[in-house]
Amino acid sequence: MTKNSNRKEQIIDAAIKVFAGKGFYNATVADVARTAGIADGTIYLYFKNKDDLLISLFETKMEKILDRFTTALPETLPAKEKLSRFIQLHLQLIEEDQNLAEVFQVELRQSSKFLKDYHNQKFIDFLNVIGQIIKEGQRSGEFRNNIRINTAKLAVFGAVDEIARQWILTPEPKSQLQDIARELTNTFLHGLVPTGQED
Repeated sequence: MTKNSNRKEQIIDAAIKVFAGKGFYNATVADVARTAGIADGTIYLYFKNKDDLLISLFETKMEKILDRFTTALPETLPAKEKLSRFIQLHLQLIEEDQNLAEVFQVELRQSSKFLKDYHNQKFIDFLNVIGQIIKEGQRSGEFRNNIRINTAKLAVFGAVDEIARQWILTPEPKSQLQDIARELTNTFLHGLVPTGQED
């Protein structure tokens, strides 16, 4: 990793802490610089503004998250097992890094640039992981063929995303996300499998 990429990663990690702690709207570039231990102007060598920093943060972390899913979902797995692992890993990542989870689940939605102007290819790629699982399940006969893939992938993501958001926003004590993952997996599998194949 080069010196520039190290510094960029340092700024992004600082931004995650600041955005999670203060909120994206209230945070300043100066807050991020102070947390990173660098001068304010250094951030502008890598990012145009706070919105650009947020988008770069998302792209950098999403690329690593997509790599995690690729590793966890080998082609040889049955579609049912892939869907189960997808939901489990998604919620596991929430528990592993709650600051990043808060930025993703709450603070990204505070940026009008992110929501309106940004072509979110990484998010499309993430949704397509779900879509591919459903497509494979239809080919293998594990899932019903009359399910629209685009609808189903949004339904799966929406359910997991909302559970994650509520979990982040709920004060302690929190529910066990892995228990919720099992419940959610069972709910979707019973709706996706052909009649007569329910577990």
